[in-house]
Amino acid sequence: MKRFSLRLFALGLALGALGAAAVLAASAYARTTQTHPIKTPDTASRAPNTQGPGQPVIDWNQVLLSIVNTPGAQPANIQPTRNFAILHTAIYAAVNSIDRTHQPYLVSVRAPRDASETAAADAAAHTALLGLYPARASTVDADYAAELAQVPDGPAKGKGVRLGEQVASELLAIRANDGSSVTPPRFVPGSGPGDYQLTPPNFAAAVFTNWGQVTPFVLDRGDQFRPAPPPPLTSDAYSAAINEVQSLGSAASTTRTPEQTEIGKFWNPPIQNFWNQIAETAALAHHSDLSTTARLFAALNLSFADSAIAFYDAKYTYRLWRPVTAIRLADTDGNPNTVADPTWLPLSGNTAADASYPGAHSTISAAGADVLASFFGDDQNFSVTSSALPGETRSFTSFDAAAQEAGLSRIFAGQHTRLDHVAGLELGHDVAGFVLHNALLPAHDSSGK
Repeated sequence: MKRFSLRLFALGLALGALGAAAVLAASAYARTTQTHPIKTPDTASRAPNTQGPGQPVIDWNQVLLSIVNTPGAQPANIQPTRNFAILHTAIYAAVNSIDRTHQPYLVSVRAPRDASETAAADAAAHTALLGLYPARASTVDADYAAELAQVPDGPAKGKGVRLGEQVASELLAIRANDGSSVTPPRFVPGSGPGDYQLTPPNFAAAVFTNWGQVTPFVLDRGDQFRPAPPPPLTSDAYSAAINEVQSLGSAASTTRTPEQTEIGKFWNPPIQNFWNQIAETAALAHHSDLSTTARLFAALNLSFADSAIAFYDAKYTYRLWRPVTAIRLADTDGNPNTVADPTWLPLSGNTAADASYPGAHSTISAAGADVLASFFGDDQNFSVTSSALPGETRSFTSFDAAAQEAGLSRIFAGQHTRLDHVAGLELGHDVAGFVLHNALLPAHDSSGK
């Protein structure tokens, strides 16, 4: 089992003081030293001939992003990462059944070589989304008609459609009893020092209390990479982490810089949405073909789905209180180096409705950076926009730099401590590494599961 690293924690504190763009050295796969500029979405849309063969995957990813961003469209009891994984594994399975360059994911169909890969991808995405969002059928059907109209009519198109429908239906059936539809048990907050409690000012009920028990997509089990317990409340590491977020994450902070405030607000929306959008711009910049783009988004979202299962397992195992509770009740933690502030609130106002350790943003971001680096190398120039701050853009020179900033943003937002951040980074790296080494491998590679 991994142990909490005081050296890593101390290094993180030092780097954090240098600014939000600080970058920790992190393991990623197939990194390169060559820099490839990535166009932002707006720039890419204005460039000629940007629609490459991988475009259908990006189109369907944007359809799902639109759905999950529509109020009320995403079922409240279903973690969105599950549905992204199902959509993209369906697309991957359909395309890979035709080109057969990589190992199948759960579904193995010997499709005719002359079937249209694009039609198969479209039909798989359409069938998957209808199964996941039946109430959105009219919108999904319209998107499907528009996508499929770009495929020339003929036998190849028909074969592709039948294949896509088949593999998506099989994957939906496989995931039907994965535990995601189980009614989450009611969370009973603790009352002792360190116990997670519902957080002011809105005291929202705890969410996804059952998600750690959902069947993983690639991992063997949800607790496979469970982080070591957080350090004791009486430790120097704990007091350093609480004091940092108490100062930098407060709604009334006088120590947080304007850039840190921007960062804290910028990354507040669902983190997996950012990384799916980053993947879109990377795939467009590198003109990825259909099979590579399908595999990229499948690997990315398999990592996100299993990361969510893993961090919820850890969150509800350790049930560590959030910063707002820890700071307000610091006079009960037994640590002389923390000071209670009974009126403290985070920059972001409300606090996410689950336990603190590990951080979800850090976990997902580390996983996303590792998967993208495994395809394109880590050193990339790209920009990111945010629905939380329209018109603002954050720019990076590597996927890892974006992951670090996204994780640190939760300290500036008052949502997490650096303990949560460091544990989340390690968990995300572990999950992505396992996915990359055990799923979607080249067809000649026999080392997979």
